[in-house]
Amino acid sequence: QVHLVESGGGSVQAGGSLTLSCAVSGYTYRTYCAHWFRQVPGKEREGIAHIGREGSVSYADSVKGRFTISKDSAGKTLYLQMTSLKPEDTAIYYCASGAYRALPECDSPFWGQGTQVTVSS
Repeated sequence: QVHLVESGGGSVQAGGSLTLSCAVSGYTYRTYCAHWFRQVPGKEREGIAHIGREGSVSYADSVKGRFTISKDSAGKTLYLQMTSLKPEDTAIYYCASGAYRALPECDSPFWGQGTQVTVSS
């Protein structure tokens, strides 16, 4: 059974940095595909960063150049490094993972519980 647990959320001032972690368990191999999503109450959930089986990555325009998705060498932790944070980045952030697929076939059947990120101006 795949299990994901986020950590690292918190409050930060605009222009600051924060790194989210997602502890991943239940996979046999490290080449699962994965995502980071975020959601503001009352708004649609937004997929912001994705990593495929072979390591290819893609980002939403809203975070491109500021956020970086990565995994550790064992595939046990998924990261989201966030820099140059803006108040509009305030949201609940979720990690999600899927099968051993390349982008853009990556699915997202497994989800973490979410972690709050608040950026103040």
